[in-house]
Amino acid sequence: MAVEERVPVLVVGGGLAGLATTLFLAEQGVRTLLVDRHPGASIQGRARGINQRTMEIYRALGLEGAIREAGKPFEDDWGVARCDTLAGEWHWLFNDDAPRIWPELSPGEFCQADQSAVEPILIDAARERGADHRFNTELVSIVTDDDGATAVIRDRETGVEETVSADYVVAADGHRSPIREQLGIHRTGPGVIQHSVSIVFRADLSEFVPKPALFWIIVNDRVGAGLVTTAQPNRWGMSVGYDPAAGQSIADFTTERCIADVRAAIGRDDLKVEIEDVAAWEQAIGIAGQYRSGRVFLAGDAAHVWPPAGAMGANTGVQDGYNLAWKIAGVVHGWAGDDLLDSYHVERHTVAVELSDLVVDRQRKRNSAEVEDDTTDDQLWAFGQRYWSSAVIGAEHDTVFGDTLSKVAEPGVRAPHLWVERDGARLSTHDLFGRGFVLFTGTAGAEWVAAAAQVSDKVSVPLRAFRIGAAAVGADLADVENVWDKRYPVGAGGAALIRPDGYVAWLSPATGQPAEALTGALHTVLRTG
Repeated sequence: MAVEERVPVLVVGGGLAGLATTLFLAEQGVRTLLVDRHPGASIQGRARGINQRTMEIYRALGLEGAIREAGKPFEDDWGVARCDTLAGEWHWLFNDDAPRIWPELSPGEFCQADQSAVEPILIDAARERGADHRFNTELVSIVTDDDGATAVIRDRETGVEETVSADYVVAADGHRSPIREQLGIHRTGPGVIQHSVSIVFRADLSEFVPKPALFWIIVNDRVGAGLVTTAQPNRWGMSVGYDPAAGQSIADFTTERCIADVRAAIGRDDLKVEIEDVAAWEQAIGIAGQYRSGRVFLAGDAAHVWPPAGAMGANTGVQDGYNLAWKIAGVVHGWAGDDLLDSYHVERHTVAVELSDLVVDRQRKRNSAEVEDDTTDDQLWAFGQRYWSSAVIGAEHDTVFGDTLSKVAEPGVRAPHLWVERDGARLSTHDLFGRGFVLFTGTAGAEWVAAAAQVSDKVSVPLRAFRIGAAAVGADLADVENVWDKRYPVGAGGAALIRPDGYVAWLSPATGQPAEALTGALHTVLRTG
C-alpha cells in the first residue's frame, strides 16, 4: 500500500502524556499527528492534582490561566479522610492546608483541575500550534525500521483506513501499551495489583460534606475499600475494586449495582443517584525496561505505572514529554544528532525507578493510616529530580534525589527559579524556557550575549541570551530579589546554559573565548561533534 501521509512524529494515545507531548512538539515547530481511539475527551475525573513543576511548564506556554480556571470547582478541596461511609465519622489522614505555591522555588501553583477539564485545553493549544489531533482513530498496525515507522490507522466511525509514515513514534497508549508489547519491551515490577471500576455519578451530597476533601477512603462490607472524590458541583467520582480471579468483571457493574454501591459508600439508602459513566481501570506497578526502541519512544503509563499517592503519575508523564519533545525537535530540525535521543531513557527511566518505590511506600502508609510515618518531601519530589547523561556536562551527582532540595544551579538539575522584571513586567526565569536554549549571564557578560547570537546563527540552534542583575547597570532581566549570584554562582563573567526543558546543561566561568566555549558545549550536549 502506498504511503498516503507523512509526518515527522506520530503520537499514539490521547491521555495527558500523549496530549502534552504533542503540544510540546507543536510548540517547537514539529508537525505531529496524534491518534486517539476514544470519541472525545475523557469525562472521567482522574489525575486531578497538577503539581507546581507541571504548572510552571504549562505557564511558559501561556496555559496557566485556563487551567487554573478549569480547577476552580476544586480549589477548596484539601486533605484525605477515611470513613465507613461519607455520612459517618471521618478520620483525617491529613487535613492541614499545605502551601499550594512556593514562590521562592517556582512560579507554578498547585492546581486541582482534573483530566476531563485539562484535556480539551491541551488539545486546543496543540491544534492552534499546528498539531493534527484525531479522535475516534485507532492504530491498526505499525512496522518500524531504521528509517522510521509505517502505521495503518482507522477511523472507527467510517472504517476508512489510512497509511501514515513517520520519522518517530511516541507510544503513549496506556499501561498495557500494545506498541510496547509488540516491541518486546518488558516491564519490571509486580504488574497489575488491583482491578477497579470508576463510576461517575451525580448526586446532592451537600448534607454529608461539610468540608470538601481531595478524596475519601471508604471502607465497609459492601464496597470493600473505595475512593470518592469530587468532579464538579454535584458530580462525583467513585472507584471500587473487583476480582477477575473470582469471576467478577466490569459487566457486573450494572446501573443498579452502581447506584447501590454509591448509596452504600455515602450511607443513605434512599439517596437520589444518576450514573453518568462506568469505566474499568487497573492499578499496576511497573517500569518499562527501555524507553527507546529505535524510532519509537514510550511515555506516560506506557513507560511507568504506580499507585496514585502523591499525584506523580500524570505529572511524571507530562514531564516525560517535556524532556523528549525538544530532543526530537532538535533532530527533526537538524540541530541535534540522533544520539541525543538516547538521553531520554537515561534521564527519565532513572527518575521513574526511584519514584516508583517512593510512591508505593506512600500509598501503603495511606492505606494503613500510617500517614504520620510519611516523611516524603513534596518539594524534593517536584523540583529535585536530577539527571546525569550525555545531554549534561559536568554533573557531579549519581542519584535522582539529594538529601535536600538545592536552590543552586548545578549541571543536571532543574534551573533555579528567579523572579525578574523585563520591560516593567514581572516574570519567572522559567517563563523563558520551552522553545529553545537559554543562556544566562551577569551584567558583565556582554561578550556571552554576543557569542550566543553568533553561535545560534552559525549552528542553527535556537538560543537566546540574557544578562541578569540590577537594571541600573545594563541587565536585560532585573533581578527582583537580588539572588542571581547566590543561585547561579558562575562569577562575574560566567554563564549558565539552560536546556529547553529548564535543566542546567552546562556552567562556565569567565573565558576569553565565549563563542568557542559555547559552541563546544552545544556540540557535546546535542551530540553533533
